[in-house]
Amino acid sequence: MYVGRLAPSPTGRIHLGIARTSLAAWLDARAAGGVLLLRIEDIDTDRCVPGAADDIMRDLEWLGLSWDYGPDTGGPHAPYTQSERTDRYLAALDVLGQQGRTFLCTCSRKEIALTASAPHGPSDEGPRYPGTCRDAFRPRPGRNPAVRLRTELGDVITHHDRALGALDQDVHAAVGDFILRRTDGLWAYQLAVTVDDLAQGVTTIIRGADLAGSTPRQLLLRRLLDADAGPVDTLHVPLMLGEDGQRLAKRSGSTTVAAHREAGRRPEAVLGELATGLGLVPEGVEVGAEALVEAWRKLHARA
Repeated sequence: MYVGRLAPSPTGRIHLGIARTSLAAWLDARAAGGVLLLRIEDIDTDRCVPGAADDIMRDLEWLGLSWDYGPDTGGPHAPYTQSERTDRYLAALDVLGQQGRTFLCTCSRKEIALTASAPHGPSDEGPRYPGTCRDAFRPRPGRNPAVRLRTELGDVITHHDRALGALDQDVHAAVGDFILRRTDGLWAYQLAVTVDDLAQGVTTIIRGADLAGSTPRQLLLRRLLDADAGPVDTLHVPLMLGEDGQRLAKRSGSTTVAAHREAGRRPEAVLGELATGLGLVPEGVEVGAEALVEAWRKLHARA
């Protein structure tokens, strides 16, 4: 059964780029006759804005993008808010630890960057971790350790994305030992989303192209946590750019869904612009979400 998800972070109001990706995820689920869940990804508590989760749900509802299960409705795999799922992340960390796949690390980003042998890794991880604490933990007074995944030779991921094609990677060589839990005790995105996608039966992940680089790490964790888990389908949507050519950000208030609603625009007008960016309708068309399902189905017909 198809299970997709909307997974916004409550760090501010939804901008049009997030709305367009949400529309793509909604259309894919509805075109497939599947289930769509809403999961609030609030693990980075320092960046979360009080009330933002409710604002996000209000914005999505205004656009006509409904969900089957979520924080407001409950569902078979509740809770649907990550801050309420910490016991699942602890259990996953224990599973990886029993496999000998975790170790503690007190290295700072600055120390890793200054290590001459550390090549540059994925942008969200910084330089590739050189393995300083991998086999010899170095406790330091006043510094809490992070928890890293011990990658190994053979940690090779082969994956085909519906938009980007091959997302293959030798995780050990390209990324190295990546963080699962930060020094401040917060859970790393890679672990949390993988645990939740597995537990909530997610089969299809549609998100922005800026997150494509994290896919191999998540698929590696998926394999380690559940060797019998079925494959996951991914589609990484191109980022929406502003007039300055830069990707939209939540700090750009004029690009939020709320700003368009408060300016008196109709949701169909906003959806029409988003759908144009997805290649579904010509410019200037006003359209409701339901009317776009068949166009999406034709454009993304599966073999």
